[in-house]
Amino acid sequence: METRWVLNETVKNQQIADLSKVLNIDENLATLLVQRGICTYEDAKTFFRPSLSQLHDPFLMKDMDKAVERVLRAINEGEKVLVYGDYDVDGTTAVALVYTYLKPFFKKKKIEFYIPDRYEEGYGISYKGIEYAAANDFKLIIALDCGIKAVERIDYANSKGVDFIICDHHRAGDVIPNAVAVLDAKRPDCYYPYDELSGCGVGFKLITALSMKGLGKIEQVYELLDLLAVSIAADIVPITGENRVLAYFGLKQLNKKPRPGIEAILQHANIYRREEEQVDEDDNALTRELTISDLVFLIGPRINAAGRIDKASDSVRLLIAEKKDHAEKLAASINDLNDMRREFDNRITEEALGMIDDNPALRNAKSTVVFNENWHKGVIGIVASRLTDYYYRPTIVLTMANDLITGSARSIRNFDIYDAIDNCSDLLEHFGGHKYAAGLSMKPENLKEFSQRFEAYVAEHLVEEDFVPELEVDLNINFRDITPKFMRILNQFAPFGPGNMAPVFCTDNVIDAGGSRPVGSHRHLKLTVIQQQDKGQGAVPFSGIAFQKGDLFDRISTGEPFSICYHLEYNTWQGRTTLQLNVKDIKFKNSL
Repeated sequence: METRWVLNETVKNQQIADLSKVLNIDENLATLLVQRGICTYEDAKTFFRPSLSQLHDPFLMKDMDKAVERVLRAINEGEKVLVYGDYDVDGTTAVALVYTYLKPFFKKKKIEFYIPDRYEEGYGISYKGIEYAAANDFKLIIALDCGIKAVERIDYANSKGVDFIICDHHRAGDVIPNAVAVLDAKRPDCYYPYDELSGCGVGFKLITALSMKGLGKIEQVYELLDLLAVSIAADIVPITGENRVLAYFGLKQLNKKPRPGIEAILQHANIYRREEEQVDEDDNALTRELTISDLVFLIGPRINAAGRIDKASDSVRLLIAEKKDHAEKLAASINDLNDMRREFDNRITEEALGMIDDNPALRNAKSTVVFNENWHKGVIGIVASRLTDYYYRPTIVLTMANDLITGSARSIRNFDIYDAIDNCSDLLEHFGGHKYAAGLSMKPENLKEFSQRFEAYVAEHLVEEDFVPELEVDLNINFRDITPKFMRILNQFAPFGPGNMAPVFCTDNVIDAGGSRPVGSHRHLKLTVIQQQDKGQGAVPFSGIAFQKGDLFDRISTGEPFSICYHLEYNTWQGRTTLQLNVKDIKFKNSL
């Protein structure tokens, strides 16, 4: 699929020149900072030196005082409390965080956690969960990463004598549930300064507020930042503002001393040295420093696998495990489930692609809506993401569960899929989510009309150029600009993620330096390149990897110049770390 390169048109002006001078950095780095809204010395100080003092007062969040008062009353009166969360990474890390913090303040069996079954109960607060709480004398439920639209279920809980504190980060509906407290910075009447927290982030603000009122110490709160970093990464929330600070310190904790459950996951992901490979007790056992990408692609899927294939409660048990041997058993089981998840999503993706290819109406549509009642519900979100990448159009993948058609939606740039689904809400039993990802369910008889109306909405709100993937390029630079000092400062831009993505650079007039070759059964391309103007001037070749570009080797090997877009990253192999270009796209002059 052809990709359109969109170069950021930031003009090097006096502001960039001044920032370059005051920070003693080159103008390329100053340009990257200005593109991120960092225009002054003070902005740069805040950006490069994150501090926990930059976090907002949790009591600025509406209903926080009510939530704290209700939790403290539950503790003082010896009530039973149930910590309830969704079955994805955000929900399970949130439950692990709040449960771990609160457990020491309750007598045995006075606090438990509950994760709804994806297949029997579905997303969010369930009637079964409320019935469980009522039958077992739980007077308070703390709901994490869900609940903002559970108006009828909260009313039902109230009738059963079960109070709710909702800690959510999804968009509110027209009516706010009648809970004791509803913590959600996205609710229209909440003026908290930052509204992009994850569900786990809202739970973090709750325990921070509790510590400020004398329940535990703030150091105990900060010990849980590793869980929050995993949540921020896996839930793809912006890594800006508070999230950047929280992710920064959470990553530091993960790299210094992972909790037993995460350490066990990392061992299965092969980036954690086993005991016999460690030099001494003080040696950092990680083979390299963890990044946000590692949390997204190595840790997140394994935590998710339990809820996708079996019981998400096992993920919580893993995250709260205190003993290494117990954590290892749980991690091994969850790793097996992750392998099974891979098999399911690969097979279903192939089936869905075949379904679209065999149906001209589906193949030529502006959206993708596919349904198979036998598809595994636990992986349809992954399949939706894969189909979106393949066809680059708004996508919904549906299956059958509990007599309802249920599914996951994924979007493309500049299209709010939540609004599109909301436009069809009269056909749905339930829906919720974000601009780029959502979930929904409907009665089988509504599928045909839903598909037609969704397609019509997409066709009305997108134009042809919206269906061409864009690669946003931050800066056009020459290889000679990439100096050790440049890399040293660029590394301090991390952690990278939405709102602060790793910069994409473009370099023109690149040629093969003689060492490029196809790898991975000729699917990928290992590059050794220089710029044409540097040839014969002692230029040091740059190494790079270009995935899915192996078919370009014959043309590159002729010495024909080309342009590349890439990230700069470090690659660790057999204990040796080197700088490499992670090439995102290649274009020859006649195709630019």
